[in-house]
Amino acid sequence: MHDKILILDFGSQVTQLIARRIRDSHVYSEIHPYDVDEAFIRDFAPKGIILSGGPNSVTEGGSPRAPQAVFDLGVPVLGICYGMQTMAEQLGGKVVLGNVREFGYAEVRAHNHTSFLNGIEDFQTAEGHGMLKVWMSHGDKVSDMPVGFKLMASTPACPIAAMADDERHFYGLQWHPEVTHTVQGRAMLDRFVLELCGARPDWEMGHYVDEAVEKIRAQVGDEHVILGLSGGVDSSVAAALLHRAIGAQLTCVFVDHGLLRLNEAEQVMTTFADHLGVKVIHVDASEVFLSKLAGVTDPEAKRKIIGAEFVEVFQTEANKLKDAKWLAQGTIYPDVIESAGKGKKGHTIKSHHNVGGLPETLNLKLLEPLRELFKDEVRELGVKLGLPPAMVYRHPFPGPGLGVRILGEVKREFADLLRHADAIFIETLRNTFDKESGKSWYELTSQAFAVFLPVKSVGVMGDGRTYEYVVALRAVQTLDFMTAQWAHLPHELLGHVSNRIINEVRGINRVVYDISGKPPATIEWE
Repeated sequence: MHDKILILDFGSQVTQLIARRIRDSHVYSEIHPYDVDEAFIRDFAPKGIILSGGPNSVTEGGSPRAPQAVFDLGVPVLGICYGMQTMAEQLGGKVVLGNVREFGYAEVRAHNHTSFLNGIEDFQTAEGHGMLKVWMSHGDKVSDMPVGFKLMASTPACPIAAMADDERHFYGLQWHPEVTHTVQGRAMLDRFVLELCGARPDWEMGHYVDEAVEKIRAQVGDEHVILGLSGGVDSSVAAALLHRAIGAQLTCVFVDHGLLRLNEAEQVMTTFADHLGVKVIHVDASEVFLSKLAGVTDPEAKRKIIGAEFVEVFQTEANKLKDAKWLAQGTIYPDVIESAGKGKKGHTIKSHHNVGGLPETLNLKLLEPLRELFKDEVRELGVKLGLPPAMVYRHPFPGPGLGVRILGEVKREFADLLRHADAIFIETLRNTFDKESGKSWYELTSQAFAVFLPVKSVGVMGDGRTYEYVVALRAVQTLDFMTAQWAHLPHELLGHVSNRIINEVRGINRVVYDISGKPPATIEWE
């Protein structure tokens, strides 16, 4: 059994980052709603508990509170932002509405050399005070600490920016150590998890392969499994893991909806059927999908049509496999968290088709071998299983494929134009290297793609006038995909891509570059 850290979620949009940072330190962690019952907390047997931030105010009646078991279990507890405030309130302190709100960068002064912050600082003032560069996001603040706590850090606007009860190992931070903007955030979480909680750093992908294989074999026995293979990272790694565990008992169904990247169908079949020896049924359903999308322009409507049709095609193929008893899916941990919502006071961020979205009429038991893993862990697992790194570390690609990168109505003509333009962009990024880092621009960007715009512009080629379509290039850099900056690609690279697309893709005469960040824009256009 792995040592575990329990994270109780009060609705923060960055709670996932807490779990990811802890797993980066090779300690297993799970996120659950703040309102889980006390028996669950005791049965979970955590080495420590973290209370996340959240959008509510402790000063309002009926706002979320942590279960009393959190403070009675005898394990270290860390409250972050709202988590610190509810800790203070529940243990006898006081929280008030702040006169000055703090959002963004802040510098806090450390006090009292507590075990939590001892030796952790970013710089010292002329007076010798230890200072930390952190990221704040709060309006309320703790005005009175509970009995047994002492001041751990402060800012001019927030005199109690952190508090500590070293005897009970209870700690509260008004800032967010999980975001990269808090410079010493990793050191703070390591201090709590590894030192104060004493958790063993034994969460390793190399060990996980053997554990997962053993678990799958015990769960499936000698029964057969069917998996919907999309060619994306998650379903590909799930297929490789299941094949390692049960071999010929696995059958994959690869549905080509006509909205894949250039040569993607061939690459999927080559990798799995030819190299790994996986049984893959290839279904070319492009005509069906494109006919259902005819005349549809609303992005959400397109997503729903593509999702529903995928289920229909997959169900038809699954019903042909009479011996299949299990349906495997590439569900990963963020899908589970986002679809589960945020407890009684929170909201589901978005639903996922692979979390309870397939029809019960399939009459298959559900198998989700990746549901404990974050995306970076899935990629690491894929490499351990022998998948090509070029496949495992590909940029994210939406489930609806090019259907949401073609603005407005989806037509085969548009998909063909976009496929070729996108391939030129990606090829150029892979083959162009940054002199300073030595890495390709594909490696230096987190996600890059082309978008088809349903507008025509006037151009001139040779001595003739053209009136053709426009594509936009999009490239972003991000650590967590929750926020992103547009990538400052070299002008020479952009110029080269533009020239190639206009010269090689007949029907496009103009290329533009998207320089919007997230927020206010999203990474995808639809």
